[in-house]
Amino acid sequence: MKNSVLLIIDVQNDFCPGGSLAVKGGDEIIPLVNKLAHEHEHMVLTQDWHPTDHSSFASQHKGASAFTQIEMPYGPQTLWPDHCVIGTPGAEFHKALDVPNAELIIRKGFRREVDSYSAFFENDHKTPTGLCGYLTERGFHHITCVGLAFDYCVRYSAEDAKALGFEVQVIEAATRAIDLDGTVAATKTSFAGRGITLR
Repeated sequence: MKNSVLLIIDVQNDFCPGGSLAVKGGDEIIPLVNKLAHEHEHMVLTQDWHPTDHSSFASQHKGASAFTQIEMPYGPQTLWPDHCVIGTPGAEFHKALDVPNAELIIRKGFRREVDSYSAFFENDHKTPTGLCGYLTERGFHHITCVGLAFDYCVRYSAEDAKALGFEVQVIEAATRAIDLDGTVAATKTSFAGRGITLR
């Protein structure tokens, strides 16, 4: 469809097996993502892109452990292992990703003081990435979301896209989840309540 875009979220080395924040089976989605990429005329990629001292890293909080939560000025924040640090191999797209016709890369999480799950907003839900304006100006109305991880960056990207007025679907087979304390079930419940299509 001319007004449709494939949004490929964070298919990066650190989120795949062997990476510092590996999502189980993260690399298994790549053949399907590549197939979808070759079926879509338009696509956008997101790339997690953190400074070494990012505030979401557990290493920046004395005595804190990864996968625990703290309160930040913008609300609850899960702490993560250091990952997708700017300029490192872990931040690079997986070498098997084959998306030569991608038209835009949105880098997110480069502000030290705030994390960024969504392709549209930082975790303060106020600071935009500019993606909405880009898609709107180009006349896109329908977004298909794939990538990593289903219950974090894919979830919040899909939710924000829907709230901004786009038609949204998520291809579940082209995602994998972290699943911390029921986040997969919460994601599916949220999608159903918001009218986000899960295929």
